[in-house]
Amino acid sequence: MKTARAYSSVCSSTDVSDTAALIAAELAATAVAHARVPGRDFELRLTLAADTLRIEVSDARGDREPEPRPPAGDSESGRGLILVEALATSWGTKDRTVGKTVWAEVAREGLTISLQ
Repeated sequence: MKTARAYSSVCSSTDVSDTAALIAAELAATAVAHARVPGRDFELRLTLAADTLRIEVSDARGDREPEPRPPAGDSESGRGLILVEALATSWGTKDRTVGKTVWAEVAREGLTISLQ
């Protein structure tokens, strides 16, 4: 129930910056939980275009493609990519020489950028 409330409050939020932060956090958490390779880190990259913010997380596991799946029962995890899919205007993956990049885009309208 706690997750459902958090999900509904995020989905009804009009603050694009919060949405972008949530997507970045979910992609990073997914990389840490499911694509960790000892001795390797993940990389977070943000690209701001005229009408879109692109969030990219690259990791060293090219053999594991992310796939949103319904979480098991009352599990407290497993909803990250479902949230990304619901909140991003588009998302996907691209191969790299080593590993993969998972990306998501958010419409820039109303986006505030803070360099704190």
